[in-house]
Amino acid sequence: MEKAEKDKLRAYLMGIVSNLPECPGCYQYLDETGTIIYIGKAKNLKRRVYSYFSKEHDSRKTAILVSKIRDIKYIVVKTEEDALLLENNLIKQWSPRYNILLKDGKTYPSIVITNEYLPRIFQTRKIDKRLGTYFGPYSHVPTMHLLLELIRKLYPLRRCRESITADSITQHKHKECLEYHIKNCKAPCTLRQSREEYLSYIAEAKEILKGNTAQVERQLLHQMQEHAARMEFEEAQAIKEKYLLVENYRSKSEVVTNAIHNIDVFNIENNEKVAYINYLHVTNGCITQAFTFEYAKRLDESDEELLAAGIIEMRQRYSSDSKEVIVPFPVKHLGDILVTVPQKGDKKKLLELSKLNVLQYKKDRISQSDKLNPEQKQVRLMKELQDALHLPTLPMQIECFDNSNISGSDAVAGCVVFRKGKPSKQDYRKYIIKTVEGPDDYASMQEVVRRRYTRIMEEGTTLPDLIITDGGHGQMEVVREVIEDELHLSIPIAGLAKNDKHRTNELLYGFPPQVIALKVESPLFRFLTQVQDEVHRFAITFHRDKRSKHQVASALDHVPGIGPKTKALLLRKWHSVKRIREAEESELAAVVGIAKAKILKEILAEDREKS
Repeated sequence: MEKAEKDKLRAYLMGIVSNLPECPGCYQYLDETGTIIYIGKAKNLKRRVYSYFSKEHDSRKTAILVSKIRDIKYIVVKTEEDALLLENNLIKQWSPRYNILLKDGKTYPSIVITNEYLPRIFQTRKIDKRLGTYFGPYSHVPTMHLLLELIRKLYPLRRCRESITADSITQHKHKECLEYHIKNCKAPCTLRQSREEYLSYIAEAKEILKGNTAQVERQLLHQMQEHAARMEFEEAQAIKEKYLLVENYRSKSEVVTNAIHNIDVFNIENNEKVAYINYLHVTNGCITQAFTFEYAKRLDESDEELLAAGIIEMRQRYSSDSKEVIVPFPVKHLGDILVTVPQKGDKKKLLELSKLNVLQYKKDRISQSDKLNPEQKQVRLMKELQDALHLPTLPMQIECFDNSNISGSDAVAGCVVFRKGKPSKQDYRKYIIKTVEGPDDYASMQEVVRRRYTRIMEEGTTLPDLIITDGGHGQMEVVREVIEDELHLSIPIAGLAKNDKHRTNELLYGFPPQVIALKVESPLFRFLTQVQDEVHRFAITFHRDKRSKHQVASALDHVPGIGPKTKALLLRKWHSVKRIREAEESELAAVVGIAKAKILKEILAEDREKS
């Protein structure tokens, strides 16, 4: 491969890597024919995949693998444990060339409750639904062993492999074994325990395996309290350990559950011009297919129409014969296929997992598009803001105001302008408050807004599409009085309110103002926070500059013979009035002359005594 082609390929692969999510999942490497050559799991997908391309590899196998990678696909899950299970399923499904582990056909162990007359509970790696009900698989084997031990301690169930039937019991073909004598079993095979009581133990154990542990926890808590009341602390501690184990264990995997067989899962996420549809196929309790694709909208198709088309296409592409599909809402025109919209349980979890994948895919595609066309991102944010506030036009020009003063002194205000979502600093304006005395923020805001838009009207320049005030209801109302009542303009007005920690937490709009629901972590909310932070920075910087000049002027400007040039010489040498006051008269004379130095020392000394 030539250098130019290698550079182009690396740029393509690194583009995918840079957009990978930092969450658990499985990644798949494909060669030039589109064949999966390696499947791996990761706690952090982005960090793990990046490690393949960020350094030279000592392992010859890894170096060869990297040289053959032409594309990368991935599936996100919620936990590292789920990633491990999914990796196992995918490797067994595709048998990638460069995978060594997990290719021996073994599965993770499960727990089975048999269908026998006196059922047994034990671990197994073989799945035969005719034998009984299965729970798991369990990727963390110690957790499974602890769970089995918990059930054995709570319920004395039989552990023998004898074939026990109603006839064999009535014919007295069994006798008590060692397990009975050491109190691990109550010998239901010899009628020392009724079958009804034995089956009640099985039913309670099944609830634990399902994760329904509330009743068991209450019973253990009651027993623990009874032992503690009798000061039987060792027994109470033993039950406490059981209680904590029941409370903390995780009995099932979200990705793999043997209760679900041959089912397709679909979910959809919409965009303005594109619909993203995720497809998962579940066979024998395992996810064996996972794919997200796009539909470019031609007309104003509904989500139901798009999802129905996606279901038909994916089932044909993967030759799916499943009789049931799981979807987020009812879908028609699918023939004899059972359409399920789950509200809870394992099917609901699979639907949520599909949603997680389609949202991540949408995020990746938007991120890639934004990198190619940064302006598109800003236009999209403006569209979101327009939709949130129901504005008549895109807010391509936004202006925001903020006041700054200390107890009314040196009162100033600032106006920042954002065009197409970007700061337009040449349009920023500073205002010295002229008509307001004292710390009156509302009157100051009205003065600035009045001056700003009166001048714009006189000059015939462009009015903003949206005005944002750095404040809540009060600031919005005083701005409205000027804009609508005085100037008779029709400009939408919004407000950004802060919480008690001085952080932006609400977007207000309308009269009376209403809170507009926005997610704090959303790009639009971050943009609005940027606008508010920028106007605050601009106004307070102007105020500090003015206050600093005022403080320097009050000390030097009224000294006879000290003009701007002399003042600049003094400040360049001593940097502050305090240091000038502390300097020796001879030092001052060397800069400004003997006469001026004497006058300067006298006046600065008088000012200090007055202060």
